[in-house]
Amino acid sequence: MTTAASRPRLILASASPRRRDLLRQAGLEPDSIEPTHIDESEIPGELPGPLALRLAQEKAAAHAGAEDGFVLAADTVVGVGRRVLSKTETEDEARLCLELMSGRSHRVYTGIAVKVPDGQLTSRLVETRVKFKRLSEPEILAYLASREWQGKAGGYAIQGMAGGYIINLIGSFTGVVGLPLYETINLLTGAGFPVLARQGEAESA
Repeated sequence: MTTAASRPRLILASASPRRRDLLRQAGLEPDSIEPTHIDESEIPGELPGPLALRLAQEKAAAHAGAEDGFVLAADTVVGVGRRVLSKTETEDEARLCLELMSGRSHRVYTGIAVKVPDGQLTSRLVETRVKFKRLSEPEILAYLASREWQGKAGGYAIQGMAGGYIINLIGSFTGVVGLPLYETINLLTGAGFPVLARQGEAESA
């Protein structure tokens, strides 16, 4: 029987409160939050999907790891065609993203990577297609005023006001939030992390 003292640790290599909350929603409480810091610059010509996967892999690999720790890292990138919509820091950037996505489909790519105690790395890329309604100028102004766009990939958070702009979504809702739970649980399980045992701990707590 695995005891709390002997069970492997789950290390979330991300400071995102959304990813932590999603893990908790799935019954997985990270033992520690230890974000890694890497250069997230795009390689010239790099497409949105490969960018998200590479960054997740590099974030997991950059963590020192631990003898008893599974490191989980993720990165989310929004793309319109071949164009990467970065995390928005200004209203002008957010407006540009909203105008590009208005009335059309875009794709949200979330790369997830797990580093196991022996240092090996497994990863997966999850793609979700999202279609926005055509946004009016008053709707754009209202969203900009909400400040929900700050620091968000593509300039929006699906769990906020922008959820009311979505006509259609094909793929993983939680992936758009920041961590695709179905794929993450499968990746952790395949890597040897005792997901069911940890979920059982959460239920009995």
